[in-house]
Amino acid sequence: MIEGTRRPVAALLRYYALASLAAGPGFLILMPLKFFRYRTLHYDFDDEGMTARWGILFRREISLTYARIQDIHLISNVVERWFGLGRIQIQTASGQSGAEMTIEGLPDFEQIRDELYVRMRGARGERVPPATVTAATLTAPSGETAQVAQVLREAVIELRAIRELMTTRGAGRDGPAPS
Repeated sequence: MIEGTRRPVAALLRYYALASLAAGPGFLILMPLKFFRYRTLHYDFDDEGMTARWGILFRREISLTYARIQDIHLISNVVERWFGLGRIQIQTASGQSGAEMTIEGLPDFEQIRDELYVRMRGARGERVPPATVTAATLTAPSGETAQVAQVLREAVIELRAIRELMTTRGAGRDGPAPS
């Protein structure tokens, strides 16, 4: 579960430093900006949605409810993978071409992406409330899913019986039955 406030790991600061070094002379401007972003960045996850906050002089805050999420992308370049990082880009139907929110600096980014998918689907009317979803509920069939699976099994049995019946009837008239 991804509940409460989360802060980025120190590997994100190392990644920011390396990216700032790649800017050459811009390092003197870029690194302090990235440092303050790292120091003030935190994510809040609750039952309704998530919020990202950062900034000292110019404070930024982005809040999204799970129902507004349209698409989730997981992006990780070579250097980020080397540091064990990834970015989760979250898109909404806001009309922007880019991501509405980017979650970076959290080491369990794949688990967070999966949890966001579950909560996004739950906010759109799935029967299982997002707060109660566990690995067991994702793998074990629910009552309705078990009923659908049983109906499908029965349909497969009937189709096999029909195939056998057609095979035996066709074998008597036209020679060997098609396989």
